[in-house]
Amino acid sequence: MARPKRRRAASPPPEEAAAVAAPSKSRSNRKEALMKSVVQQPSKKSKRNQKDGLKQGEGEPSGSVAELKSNPHKLAAPLVVFAHGAGANSSHEWMVRWKKLLAEATNAVEVVTFDYPYCANGKKGAPPKAEKLVESHREEISRAVSQHPGHPLVLVGKSMGSRVSCIIAGTEGTDVAAVVCLGYPLKGANGALRDQTLLELQTPVLFVQVQLIAWTMLWQAQFLLK
Repeated sequence: MARPKRRRAASPPPEEAAAVAAPSKSRSNRKEALMKSVVQQPSKKSKRNQKDGLKQGEGEPSGSVAELKSNPHKLAAPLVVFAHGAGANSSHEWMVRWKKLLAEATNAVEVVTFDYPYCANGKKGAPPKAEKLVESHREEISRAVSQHPGHPLVLVGKSMGSRVSCIIAGTEGTDVAAVVCLGYPLKGANGALRDQTLLELQTPVLFVQVQLIAWTMLWQAQFLLK
């Protein structure tokens, strides 16, 4: 017995076929466009790199950012003027050693040392009052600043030199970024506490004290209570 022939489904008209295929093609186009946008859109990490001055694909800073990262102190290298104490001039081994330490610690453009007039050129004698050394100290500062303009000025002093540095930092005419006191003489010869200059000082000060650490702590406590 012969099997009946299977009829083939009639093909839709061309316009209907196009209508059926259109949604599929549209979905394909949307998918392709979405993939392109994902590929072209920078990642969060890439955006952070651009914000930090990095080039895409390199991961390394460029321009001034690279310079700052390779040498973070270069753009703010201070000028240090280092004053000696009453007992020895700038050629003393203690001063020479600390000059080197300061240069290494601060990455200074220069650490300038000098001799106060009373002990310059090998002269020996008792030092005058700190207030009488201010003028010669200012001259040394002006000379150093003229050679290195634009660098923050840091005054460092040993004992008497630190007191003169604080006096200068507390008066108008010299733009001082900070003061470092290596053994500040808080007590005078008569036992009086010499803290008035410090109490009026607006410049940041770092005290490095050993024997007078108790007096430094006392002054800090009095300052906080005020």
